Amino acid sequence: MIVKPIKTRILKPPQDDLPQVIKSSIKKIPEHSVLVIASKVVSIWEGRCIPRNSIEKQKLIEQEADKFLVWSYPKHTRATHTLKNNLLIRSAGIDESNAHGFYILWPINAYKSARKIYDWIRKEYGAKNFGVIIVDSHSIPLRRGTFGISLGYFGFNPIYDYRGQKDLFGKRFRFTQANIVDGLAAAAKLAMGEGAEKTPLCLITKLDFVQFANKAFKPRKRYSSLEVPLSEDIFFPLIKNLPWKKNH
Repeated sequence: MIVKPIKTRILKPPQDDLPQVIKSSIKKIPEHSVLVIASKVVSIWEGRCIPRNSIEKQKLIEQEADKFLVWSYPKHTRATHTLKNNLLIRSAGIDESNAHGFYILWPINAYKSARKIYDWIRKEYGAKNFGVIIVDSHSIPLRRGTFGISLGYFGFNPIYDYRGQKDLFGKRFRFTQANIVDGLAAAAKLAMGEGAEKTPLCLITKLDFVQFANKAFKPRKRYSSLEVPLSEDIFFPLIKNLPWKKNH
């Protein structure tokens, strides 16, 4: 697997032309590759930018979140944890870094955005077997720092299912599935950086383990979807009894 970040010009909020930037920065989309795109530049392309002086951030978070919790930490620090698009994320994904005086929201539907970019690439570059991932920064409990996670994707199967196969000693796997899409997102976001690198695109090639498909992924077996309903999640006992609020 080869992970190559792509340097571009700065995309400026509140709106800019992402396809033009892709076209001027990438000459070829190889077959059996995946183009990873920072969600921030997708949102700028879609005009999902709100002037910071037009609304209080906390109010915007509560509007964007499906559910939210406001916590007070030591030293008078406050954070808002949210459920947004089936992800447990801080501040509903709203970002104000590299935003030039705006709050940048997530794409309304990152899966549809990925499909739209995929169709444009097929037409513009002539590629047939490739994938698109829209990625953002995320964090996990009890670990410092961020890593990449997918918000939407298209063009390949996001899961590799080991269930029914045998391990090194002949025991059959009962539960193990590999999360391909978020693994690729994490590798790409590490190469893309979090600061002023100006690399919102990343091209991943040599992906022999990825199964490409020119249609939306539909799980064929039980418990084989990428997204897990909250009631089935292993963290559900920790999440269900929290005092979630919903802005109506």
